[in-house]
Amino acid sequence: MANRKNRTPLGIYIHVPFCKSKCQYCDFYSLCDMDDRMADGYLDAVCAHIKETGALAPDYRVDTVYFGGGTPSFFGAGGLAAILSAIRRAFDVDADAEITFEANPDSVTPRLLRRLKSEGFNRVSLGIQCDDDSILEKLGRPHDYEQAVAAVRKIRKAGYRNLSVDLMYGLPDQTLESWQATLRNVLTLEPEHISIYALKVEEGTPLYDFQDYANLPGDDAQADMYLAGVEILRRQGYRQYEISNFCKRGQESRHNLKYWMGGEYLGFGPDASSDFAGKRFSIVRDLQSYIDGIHSGGQVLREIQEVPSRERAWEYLMLRLRTVYGVSPEEYEKQFLLPFAPLDAALEQRRLMGHALKGEGGRWRLTPEGFLVSNDILSDLGLLQEQSEPLAKRR
Repeated sequence: MANRKNRTPLGIYIHVPFCKSKCQYCDFYSLCDMDDRMADGYLDAVCAHIKETGALAPDYRVDTVYFGGGTPSFFGAGGLAAILSAIRRAFDVDADAEITFEANPDSVTPRLLRRLKSEGFNRVSLGIQCDDDSILEKLGRPHDYEQAVAAVRKIRKAGYRNLSVDLMYGLPDQTLESWQATLRNVLTLEPEHISIYALKVEEGTPLYDFQDYANLPGDDAQADMYLAGVEILRRQGYRQYEISNFCKRGQESRHNLKYWMGGEYLGFGPDASSDFAGKRFSIVRDLQSYIDGIHSGGQVLREIQEVPSRERAWEYLMLRLRTVYGVSPEEYEKQFLLPFAPLDAALEQRRLMGHALKGEGGRWRLTPEGFLVSNDILSDLGLLQEQSEPLAKRR
């Protein structure tokens, strides 16, 4: 067993698949008909899964825990506290671990907040999305903006000093001016962290079926909204550290950085994903199958794969170029034994277009304008990478 200070940092994600109602745009795995039997079955299965898995990670220490969904706050404080206790029993959890739960404004209560604070939760991610009640209603959100403001007050009163809020742009009937007003309004709440996401119309959601009648802003309008958001947040002292994420100094989401910087993490609950010990895998997207599999010793994992080095190299580019930390030629070549020169030339062309910046040590990162066209940039880099020969072969 490794000395504690030498243990590998590990993130844990818990998927809580319960919601009060399903939003019109949501394609995450969630259920809106929770009863006590379903909740108890889920809780027992997750805790048993955590206990079983903890024995496989003696050389790891958990430094982030994230409860997502679904709506964890709707599941309730008792269930979330029980799961966190199971994690502490099964894993070596840092004393200063970042422990986050997602919440909707309508399910935030002083009692829930106090209980979770006493259990060690120290970060709240609040789904506000918009300050326009008519738009919130069209999205199928279960709250209005007044409830969101009240939720923030409750969160602060309960003693939380790390609040993240989620906002969306490109919404039905939304204009550039109304989006800018939304940002200025939400900024008065003074969150430590803000995520801004473009509305994506996913097949299989109610919004997909009536998108042609929803008066959605086009791609150019969405791009203008994004760049306006970046500028407003910059002027208000929020540092952009990833395509959609902004924070006050030192308040980055430590858990989400694991995904973008190639850290290891384990997921629990239906449809959760993991990247652990060189393998990537996910859990069945069905609650009952998950519960049955855990209790019967059956198969609950799907898509288990060892990730080849070249694929890891692609992930390095794809994920790190989402962030302001970017990619390092030296780091890339040393880790993956692939040449960076072809990528360097392509990124230089993007620099001339205002899409990329080259910093100290030749490290590349994208500009906000580059983030908008990152799919095109990554497609070009992926093709060049695929065509490159390993450095060892060339020598």
